[in-house]
Amino acid sequence: MKSLISITLSLLLSGVTMAQTFIAQAKPSGEKLWGYIDQNGTAITPAIYKKCFQFSSDGLAPIYESKQFSFINTKGEEIATEIKGFKLIEGFIGIGGLQGFHDGMVAVVKGKKWGYLNTEGEIAIELKYDKASVFNDGYAVANKGGDYFVLDKKGNEILIDGDKLTGIRHFAEGLAPFTNKDKQVGFVNTKGEIVIPAQFLATGYFNEGLDWAKDTDKKTGYINQKGEWIIKPQFETGKNFDTESGPARVKTNGKWAYVDKSGEILFVDTENWGDFHNGLARGKKDGKTGYYNNEGEWVIAPEFEAGRHFKNGFAAVKQGDNWGFINTKGEWVLGPQYAAVKDFERVD
Repeated sequence: MKSLISITLSLLLSGVTMAQTFIAQAKPSGEKLWGYIDQNGTAITPAIYKKCFQFSSDGLAPIYESKQFSFINTKGEEIATEIKGFKLIEGFIGIGGLQGFHDGMVAVVKGKKWGYLNTEGEIAIELKYDKASVFNDGYAVANKGGDYFVLDKKGNEILIDGDKLTGIRHFAEGLAPFTNKDKQVGFVNTKGEIVIPAQFLATGYFNEGLDWAKDTDKKTGYINQKGEWIIKPQFETGKNFDTESGPARVKTNGKWAYVDKSGEILFVDTENWGDFHNGLARGKKDGKTGYYNNEGEWVIAPEFEAGRHFKNGFAAVKQGDNWGFINTKGEWVLGPQYAAVKDFERVD
């Protein structure tokens, strides 16, 4: 009986996995406009867009046409929104690049005031803020009249406990980096409390409980969520750890390398150092792109003209003049048939 239950559960879980949809922006070979495809190469929309952006897990993507933004769903249908003529976060705050929906909400600005729409296109939080961040795990940060607030999805405000703040970024793992008037960085929690005092020259975002930070001597190390050094500051710069394989990219003595969570350094025979994603990092040998694991072994031979990092189990690679997608075994998922592509995003 246990065996039968286990088999049934396995099949059900397999069905869930198989049911997942991944969508990427793609420009067919010979075309000048963008459209969307799924992981099977099926067109979600025809190639009709000059500017389109990635789908979120909420199943909505921003489109920019006729000098204004709108959103489409996975059927290519435009969703109605309570307001028109709004703009979106474009990298000045948040995680860089144009930001659509996160966590069921999207920050929008109109008439210099920021607020939020929900996935129904309704104004969920009034446009009344001077700046706003993306939502993450139910919380965002917004500025109004010089004060900074933690927001929940109902628009409830918690005044952030601290003065002389000059900026706050979005939350990651329940903590958001803030900057004070002395240009030092610390962290606040979702209750608006300063839990790591401002003491760093720069930081990233927490990932798996660790974050890179630069001390006052301009050396980079790694801290935990108490602000304690787990790997002492010794590098010229550093990036985040990969959730699957562990290593983070660092620069030491003018050279790139990788460090694991124990502080051990790994050098790789590569002409180009990429960050680890999905357990693999993009590198180059003899001008060709391939991918290696956390032991520095080339598991996907460097044979491509170009490539993007792995995301959701797929990497876009260029062979000849066209782009396609491979999996983490180096097998073609979609052969090279596109003039240009972006990453596959998971849509729940």
